[in-house]
Amino acid sequence: MASGVNVKKLEKDLWESADLLRADSKLTSNEYCMPVLGLIFLRYAYSRFKKVETEILKDRPVRNGRVMPVEASDFAEKSALYLPEMAQYAWLVNLPGDISALKLKDVQGNEMTSLGNVVNNAMELIEQQSEQLVGILPKEYTNFSDELLSELLRIFNNNALDDVGGDVIGRIYEYFLSKFAPAVASDDGVFFTPKSLVKMIVNILEPKAGTLLDPACGSGGMFVQTGDFVNSEGMAANKTMTFFGQEKVSYNAKLCLMNMAVHGLTGKILSGDAANTFYHDAHNLEGKCNYVMANPPFNVDKVKAESAESAKRLPFGMPGVNKKKEIGNANYLWISYFYSYLKEAGRAGFVMASSATDSQGKDKDIREKLIKTGHVDAMISVGNNFFYTKSLPCTLWFFDRGKKAELQDKILFIDARNYFTVVDRTLNEWSEWQLKNLNAIVWLYRGEIDKYKKLLNDYYSAFENYQTYDWDKDSADSYVVENEDEKLSSILTTRKPFETIREELKAYIKEQRAKAKAAASSADKKNKKKVQSDWDERITWLTHIGTAVKEACWLYEKFGAGEYKDVPGLCKIAFTTDDAKGSATDAISTEEKGWSLTPGAYVGVAPVEDDGVDFEERMTEIHKELLSLQSESNDLMDIISANMKEMGL
Repeated sequence: MASGVNVKKLEKDLWESADLLRADSKLTSNEYCMPVLGLIFLRYAYSRFKKVETEILKDRPVRNGRVMPVEASDFAEKSALYLPEMAQYAWLVNLPGDISALKLKDVQGNEMTSLGNVVNNAMELIEQQSEQLVGILPKEYTNFSDELLSELLRIFNNNALDDVGGDVIGRIYEYFLSKFAPAVASDDGVFFTPKSLVKMIVNILEPKAGTLLDPACGSGGMFVQTGDFVNSEGMAANKTMTFFGQEKVSYNAKLCLMNMAVHGLTGKILSGDAANTFYHDAHNLEGKCNYVMANPPFNVDKVKAESAESAKRLPFGMPGVNKKKEIGNANYLWISYFYSYLKEAGRAGFVMASSATDSQGKDKDIREKLIKTGHVDAMISVGNNFFYTKSLPCTLWFFDRGKKAELQDKILFIDARNYFTVVDRTLNEWSEWQLKNLNAIVWLYRGEIDKYKKLLNDYYSAFENYQTYDWDKDSADSYVVENEDEKLSSILTTRKPFETIREELKAYIKEQRAKAKAAASSADKKNKKKVQSDWDERITWLTHIGTAVKEACWLYEKFGAGEYKDVPGLCKIAFTTDDAKGSATDAISTEEKGWSLTPGAYVGVAPVEDDGVDFEERMTEIHKELLSLQSESNDLMDIISANMKEMGL
């Protein structure tokens, strides 16, 4: 089975196990979330510790025949936490059942009598190793029974975490964070940013070095994604970037610091009333940032106008103020702040309520002044259901104070409301290829043709890497045709036009479905289920390849070998003012559109075209989804019936 499938199954299995324990524990999502994330944090920190320890010992000097012991400073140099033995996951998970009998002492010298005491102490020991984690890690583990805590430690010690390799525990951590997001959000109004929106912002801003501020940093997704981006470019994020964050809710700030530490990042994160961005520039960063990224709360009201005005950072003036001397909608406070934090040549990217692109009154006056700076770079409309807990659409805004001279009087508009991948009936996202495709439009607008051409090459390279499928040979030899991968290889490795690959692959998948059906029907009763399962996995894998090919076709059909052009319903380059537009007949300006920054007002409507969906394939998907919904309905009915019985009804 492909490793990606393994990781997804592992994520799901771990979540189901941990969530089952939560239900048994009678703890609320809020009470359970932070301690569970703390345990995953411990497991991840230990994984990095062992990996880095191995690297350090490779070149360790030897004195008098003995290898010099590793020290905390050795780990700090490699962006990993040093873990004393009693904070190491392997030590914790292997403790015997009777803690009292061990006579263990905590950091204060007190004897520990429960596993909860021991895990709390592990958190204390780690905080001693990291200044930014002091007072941050959860220490409520005595609320858990030793049996429950021991079982959680065992669950997260799953050997599969190590077998799949790489940064998988960090990925599991992020998966749990996303799964907890709906529960935590419904508990206390927390508003988490979907990973695909964060990735889009980071990919377009392309942070390399300098100061990054997120003045509404939540759980720190912007920092983590920036770290990944910088590291992928061959640099060390902690050496080239300086991270600053403000977060009013202290709970979120703790998540942020843990999230950063899990990914080996350090930063200065402030929380509480003094970090309320409406009234405080807590880090004194006006005009000093290379990058600003944020997903601020939308449509906030009752902001004290006088306090906001005295806090400055309003280069285009105040938004509308009501009779109570309050700002009724703070969207343009945020927009003004993001611009004001930028230094010369700085870039900003942020999420904003869709209504802000053409709101009227003082907002419109601010927007006109902003547009006339020439620093609005791109606007991207995002459709519904991208957020875990909200169905509302939004817009991604991008500022660039270092735009090329030829782009100063232009803005790129992208309407991506109809371009996404359906995760389930309440959640959409951009896949990795869709993120790259939207990013490619920005590259072409900026004249960065080499990046676009590299993406086309990346598609071909990905197809070549897809050519061999890892069958489970022990059980599959009896029904796998030997030349299956050879035929697939001939489709994927010849670098034919994308459209040709799509048509050949489509026919191949149809053929494979027929073979799968035949193999399952001819298998004996003992092997039938296994045969069906193995073929289903192969078909799923082939469909995954087909999706990548489809995205390659989507991009090439619109922009060919690498030339930007306006695409109806998708993208349009508009001029800022009528003067900048000149006499070009097909040109349009934001001035003639009333200073609107709504992409849909510029890109127009796409012509109706064949969506390329295979009817038989889609009906199969609908049938599976229907069965899944029916199963969910039955489960809910069972729960309701059980609850009614408990109430004596």
